[in-house]
Amino acid sequence: MTRFRRQLFVGWFLFLLASAGAIALHLRYHLALPKYAYLTGWAFFGVMLLLTLYNARKKLPFLPLGKSENWLQIHIYGGFFTVVLFLIHLNFRLPTGWFEGTLAWLYLLVTGSGVVGLMLTRILPRRLSTRGGEVIYERIPVLRHALRCEAESLAFSSDSTAKSPALAEFYLRELAMFFSGPRHFWPHLLESRRPLNALLSEMDDLRRYLNESERATLEKLRQLVRQKDGLDYHRALQSSLKLWLFVHLPLTYSLMMFTLLHIVIVFAFAGGAR
Repeated sequence: MTRFRRQLFVGWFLFLLASAGAIALHLRYHLALPKYAYLTGWAFFGVMLLLTLYNARKKLPFLPLGKSENWLQIHIYGGFFTVVLFLIHLNFRLPTGWFEGTLAWLYLLVTGSGVVGLMLTRILPRRLSTRGGEVIYERIPVLRHALRCEAESLAFSSDSTAKSPALAEFYLRELAMFFSGPRHFWPHLLESRRPLNALLSEMDDLRRYLNESERATLEKLRQLVRQKDGLDYHRALQSSLKLWLFVHLPLTYSLMMFTLLHIVIVFAFAGGAR
C-alpha cells in the first residue's frame, strides 16, 4: 500500500468511526441531557478552531508543532467531520431566523470552498508538472514580455531579406493581442487546447502563401506561440491555487467571527451567562 493510499484509508476510517460515534451519542443523549445544544455547539466550535489553527501552523514552520502534512490530514478529515457536527448541532433541521441562516450559509460556503480547494490542490499540481516543468509565478510577466519582444522582432524584422508584409499583417491581426497579456484562462483551467489549436491552424493556412524564408520565420513564431501558451497555462492554474485561498480564508475568518457573536448572543439571551 502506497503512502497516499495508507493516508486515505486511515483518514476515512477515523472519519467514519468518529462520525458513527458522534451520531450514536446524539441519538442516545439529545433528549436526555439538559442544554444538549450547548454541548454540541462547543464541540463544533472546538473542531472549527482546530481547523483554523492550520493556517497559523503554516506560517510558523519553525515551531515544533508536528509535521505540516499531518496537520493537513487533520484539516481535511476534520473539515468533513464538522459537517456531521453541524447537522447534529442543528438536530438535522433547517436553521431558523436570519442570523442562524446567515451563519449556516457562511458555514456552507466555507465547506464548499474547502472541497473545491482540496480538488484544486490534488489535480492542478499534477497537471502543472506535465507542462514544461516548474515556472515561478512571479517571473511569468517577465518571461511573457521577453516572448512578446522576440515575436515582434521576428514579425517586423528590419532585415530586407527577412521582412515580410504578410507576417507583419498576420501578427497585428492575430498575434498582437495574444502576446500582449495572459489569454484563455478558462480553457486552460478546463484543459482545453481549442484556442491554441485554432491559432496554430491559422498559421498553417498562412504557411501556403509564404516563401521559404518567411516559412522559417513563421516556424519560429509558432514555437513562441507554444511557449506563450505554456506560460498562460501555468498562470491560469497557479493563480487558481492562489485565488482559492483569497476566498477560503476570508470566509473562514468571517465564519469564526459570526460564530463567536452567536455564542455571545446565546449566552446573553438564553440564560447561559447567569
